[in-house]
Amino acid sequence: MTYQQTLEYLYKELPMFQRVGPAALKADLRNTILLCESLGNPQHKFKSIHVGGTNGKGSSSHMIAAILQSSGYTTGLYTSPHLKEFTERIRLNGVEISQPEVVDFVERIKPQIQEIKPSFFEITVAMAFDFFARQKVDFAVIEVGLGGRLDSTNVIDPLVSLITNIGYDHKDLLGGTLSAIASEKAGIIKQNGRAIISERQPEIEEVFFRKAATVNSLLRFAQDRYTVARSAEEKDTFIVQQVGNSGSIHLKSELVGGYQKKNIAGVLAVVDELVELGYEISQEAIKKGIAETITLTGLKGRWQQLGEKPLIYCDTAHNAEGIIEVLKIIETIPHEKLHIVIGMVKDKDIDSVLSLLPKNATYYFCAASIPRALDAPALATRAAALNLKGKTINKISDAIKTAKSSANPEDLIFIGGSTFVVAEIEEL
Repeated sequence: MTYQQTLEYLYKELPMFQRVGPAALKADLRNTILLCESLGNPQHKFKSIHVGGTNGKGSSSHMIAAILQSSGYTTGLYTSPHLKEFTERIRLNGVEISQPEVVDFVERIKPQIQEIKPSFFEITVAMAFDFFARQKVDFAVIEVGLGGRLDSTNVIDPLVSLITNIGYDHKDLLGGTLSAIASEKAGIIKQNGRAIISERQPEIEEVFFRKAATVNSLLRFAQDRYTVARSAEEKDTFIVQQVGNSGSIHLKSELVGGYQKKNIAGVLAVVDELVELGYEISQEAIKKGIAETITLTGLKGRWQQLGEKPLIYCDTAHNAEGIIEVLKIIETIPHEKLHIVIGMVKDKDIDSVLSLLPKNATYYFCAASIPRALDAPALATRAAALNLKGKTINKISDAIKTAKSSANPEDLIFIGGSTFVVAEIEEL
């Protein structure tokens, strides 16, 4: 098969959550375990860091990988979903897995696919583990797909588990309360392991304490160790202070969203754990990794600037907590009129996001080209009930063109609402 034929096979033959939603999910880790066993359990052949949470897990994964690369370690990185190309999901020192590698893996395990009938995500996880093992990586940074306890990535035994934060996302699958969601995310805290929680959330801390005690894991909260603030003078700089230490360091970052301060604290705490375990990571490597995360790992779509006059930004935030952080950034940027190109998927808490959005912005309602997408007229109707007004333009590229033609040079255009909206931005 060619690469394109291989992708068509994966997309059509295997259930994919990004396209069809919960029907693609399996209720246990059986398929992943069987796949890994058939490959010689590659997940046990490299050291790993496991990263979960509701928001920030992608950025945190990329930052950790960039720091490890800057330290001279051969570093694998597994993230999901991809934005432009499937190969983005699996990287070695920032370089995407090659198309022939993808084809070869699928050809090799076709008998297992026919027998086990795994999901698309289960296959991609097995592919990543197999690739990292064969490349003999020093470390692999593995981002959780959804939840934690039953996520396909949760067959690794990581050196450190990082949970960025807990918010209301995928409530239909993970539970309707923060405690229930936290319990699922806490599933990546391992027996006799080490766990870092990026953000203290008093109402759910007991969930993590209880899980850590059950599995005899060391548990630390990053906020107890670091305070991180964004510099008022330099928007690409974060001021980091160790708790109990009067000194501070300035970290430049290509990830300029103010919400990254929470992620940076968690990332630094993970690095501390690795150093405590005996791995060499210098201050210079930390500074370089955070300063050059996008360059080193190819991260896209996190408060990314796409144009100026008018200013155009996109962000993959897709739940209430993420949108709140995006709106905080928008408030800090001088502009005349705000234009928002927005699309969402059906299984999100749509009204909770829409209710947060400013009523004085002009909206361009659109829909990603996936079955899960809420169609643009339906989104416009839901928005109108909350006094959000604008135009209904089904295709994302057309919605962006319309926003550009409608905006003045001093305006600001924001594109988001869903990872899949950002994925269809031609300029990305």
